[in-house]
Amino acid sequence: MLKYFATQADRPAITDPAEVRRLFKHYRLRVFVWLVLGYGFFYTCRLSLSVAKKPMLDAGVLSVDEMGIIGAILLYVYAFGKLINGFLADRANVRRFMSWALAASAIVNLLFGFSGWFWAFAILWGLNGWFQSIGSAPSVVSLCQWFSQRERGTRYGLWAGAHNIGEGMTFIGTALIVDHFGWRWGFWGPGIVCLLIAFILFRNLADRPQTYGLPAIADHNDDVGAGESKSKEPLGKIQLSILKHPLLWVFGLSSACMYVARYAINSWAIFFLQQGKGYELTEAAWAMAAYPIFGLAGAVFSGLISDKLFSARRDIPTLIYGLLLITALTSFYLIPPGYLWLDAIALGAFGFAIGGLVVFLAGLTAIDLLPVRAAGAVKGVIGLFSYLGAATQDWVSGLMLESTRQVTDGVASYDFKGVFIFWIGSAVASILLAMIAWNAKARA
Repeated sequence: MLKYFATQADRPAITDPAEVRRLFKHYRLRVFVWLVLGYGFFYTCRLSLSVAKKPMLDAGVLSVDEMGIIGAILLYVYAFGKLINGFLADRANVRRFMSWALAASAIVNLLFGFSGWFWAFAILWGLNGWFQSIGSAPSVVSLCQWFSQRERGTRYGLWAGAHNIGEGMTFIGTALIVDHFGWRWGFWGPGIVCLLIAFILFRNLADRPQTYGLPAIADHNDDVGAGESKSKEPLGKIQLSILKHPLLWVFGLSSACMYVARYAINSWAIFFLQQGKGYELTEAAWAMAAYPIFGLAGAVFSGLISDKLFSARRDIPTLIYGLLLITALTSFYLIPPGYLWLDAIALGAFGFAIGGLVVFLAGLTAIDLLPVRAAGAVKGVIGLFSYLGAATQDWVSGLMLESTRQVTDGVASYDFKGVFIFWIGSAVASILLAMIAWNAKARA
């Protein structure tokens, strides 16, 4: 099985320059389009539980604290899966690795929709966390294999916007399905769609350029950056060396705090709009739509802004995005019920900020500073920190909310003040940590 998923042997080099250019043009477009779309669809099988929470709670299937535990299980497994699969991604055939992972996640969602027992939910969602953890690092590895340093920031920003596409499809599409057909179809629908997408990924993604007889992209574009050394050191040695770089741990901690805020909105915003502000599911879903839409814009512009306006510096735009994040999250809490359009604006601003910070703090800045051959390992280590933060948020938030639960005339209510202090404080800590890396320089 490991051999099947491993990158293939290099083919003899193609000597015709015209054929090299033709193949690069063919593969680069196809790979990039399906990395973006494919990674976006991963999210529809990850966030389905977030949309179905209120209907499942109303049906008596799960309690709030049980939902928090299940969500945390997915994220804890996802965190360690990111680390392990990040190291494997540097050695993997991305086409096979990523497409089979999405197919497995789709099957888990289908089984989840047939379940009705807490421990079955917990086990299945843990498995889903593992398969979901395979989506990100192979995508980044493939971007580094097919796009050189000068063009990577812009492409990375566009790719990072894929999670906003997935979130938008989930918050609107899955919400409509759940509203019309019940919570079980909130898992069956994404499962069926993602099985089809997995097949398309298998047909359209690609292994390394060298496995098709093409040169390395840095050589083809004459764009060899500081992190793209010609060193022939074994990959394992390079991967281990990055663990000694202190900035990797700084970005890991910063990303962890940022992911507390990010997954607070992913996991609880629809519930807050329904339970804390009194909106219906479809109203909450439409307000939430601003989050991924503007998040996509934030991710796309992050790469362009940092590449074009700040000469590939990531620290200044990180600070700007961070201040917007804190302001938007605070505003979302303080806006009184009945102003859905203001909630949508706050969520849009939050999405724009988080879109850029996911680009900078969860990968791009560290990849710029560390050896590109170990891009998957870098992404895996930061992913471990990120999703430990996200997972801790999920169960802590669930327990905090459950502790404030009050029932009046058979209707439950919750106090959200404590969890918002937790979420906003984490956002502040994230930006303070990121500033430690101000003006850092790349190292081979």
